Amino acid sequence: MNEHARKIAKDVSIVGGATLASRILGFFRDVILAYVLGAGMYADAFYVAYRLPNTLRRLFAEGSMTMAFVPVFSRLRESDGDQAAFSMARSAMVWLLLILSVITMAAIFFAAPLTRLIAPGFVQKPELFALTVDLVRIVFPYIIQISAVALCMGVLNSMGHFLAPALATSELNTVVILGAGVAWIFGLDPAYTLAWAILVGGFGQWSMQQPWLRKYGFRWRGPWRFKDPAVIKMAVLMIPTAFGAAVYQINILLGTFLASYLPVGSVSYLYYADRLVQFPLGVFGVAIGTVALPSLAKLASSGRMEEYTSTLAASIRLTLFVSLPSTAGLIALAHPMVTVLFGRGAFSPEAAKATSAALVAYSLGLPAFACVRPLFSAYYALSDTKTPAWTAAACLLAYAATGYALMGPMGHVGLALAASVSSWLNVAILGIVLRKKTGPWMPLDKTLAVSTLLSLCIGLAAYALSGYPILSLACIAPLAVIYMAVAALLGVEEARMLAGFVGRLVPRRFRKKPS
Repeated sequence: MNEHARKIAKDVSIVGGATLASRILGFFRDVILAYVLGAGMYADAFYVAYRLPNTLRRLFAEGSMTMAFVPVFSRLRESDGDQAAFSMARSAMVWLLLILSVITMAAIFFAAPLTRLIAPGFVQKPELFALTVDLVRIVFPYIIQISAVALCMGVLNSMGHFLAPALATSELNTVVILGAGVAWIFGLDPAYTLAWAILVGGFGQWSMQQPWLRKYGFRWRGPWRFKDPAVIKMAVLMIPTAFGAAVYQINILLGTFLASYLPVGSVSYLYYADRLVQFPLGVFGVAIGTVALPSLAKLASSGRMEEYTSTLAASIRLTLFVSLPSTAGLIALAHPMVTVLFGRGAFSPEAAKATSAALVAYSLGLPAFACVRPLFSAYYALSDTKTPAWTAAACLLAYAATGYALMGPMGHVGLALAASVSSWLNVAILGIVLRKKTGPWMPLDKTLAVSTLLSLCIGLAAYALSGYPILSLACIAPLAVIYMAVAALLGVEEARMLAGFVGRLVPRRFRKKPS
């Protein structure tokens, strides 16, 4: 395994660990917000207001902008040096602040019609509508903050640093939790307090990136150009990238639209099942794509295509090494997992059964969901953003056709299965087209064979315990350790590297001292 592949495995352990901490904090945040906000008027107003900048963040800030920025920045560093790349980053920030400031001022001024557009039902409830309009005006500037943070993340990731960017979401979750505590302790209006907490958290996310930028020699004061050719190239690359991100959002909306024609509860079954699939996907799938992009971009810009293909293959192997046992575990433990996590109150046994069936169908596509991100990174490293966009659009059509065909005989499970089928189609198309560009890049090897065999064993062991819900979930961590240990003993390098890197993340005082 080459040096870049080892670095990716190391960085994945860092980003994955930070993302896992963020997900756990996010869970506590949701629990605390449910306690403070409840599920009434204040909650509805806050979540609708926050959805606006959060959706724009997913589409542009942490999606298309970062994916377009990193390859251009990396190529510029390779050809003209750090100072030229830093000048490009400053120029991009100027444009970013100008464009988003205009959009934000327009959103604040037109907050009422904007709220009417995204939540038309609120118009019939004047108090709720007025509250939402106020919160939109407070929260919307967060898009400026998080976009600036995303640009900082792009610089740091290109320089090989991933920890501070990965911890940014944890910082926001922490501030929101503290904001909820302040509102509860001092009897403040919870919705307004949390809205201001979002802005405080956004400023904190920005601030925590700055020491690391200075460490790598970057300063915001310095030369920049209003008409920087590299920024123009980045903007051109962003257009198809943004379209690809929009297709994913349209996919979600289309699934909700189709599910609305099914029996009551179908939308909720799909939502809860998707949340469970997103946990391993968010921790490892997104992490591998994020850390692979800078290495792939650097290799592509310097013309080292043999190392590029081997690094991409290592990224996919690492993705499958993690996602295959996750798939087996989710399928085997679908029902006990749903029952333990959601099976209380108004969530009936019938709902648990329906959600479990959707989870199994979604889980069949988990390896494909995870592989799409590093494959996208492979194309973006080549400055090819058009291919991922058109393949995403083609797979959207495939999802619509498959979902429509399967929802009749299979109900909501058919829609979940359609998502898995379209994702595997996406992986196949991306892999075939990439092979034509770079030649063979993904040989079938020992890692894939061992991962598949051990995952089947893990799945069977988990299924044998599935009749005891609490016990079966308690065994997830031991089964994961066994999987890693056996894989390492069988000579799977990914297992040895991940175990070593994770071990280094443990504080020294908790490590076993040599006798």
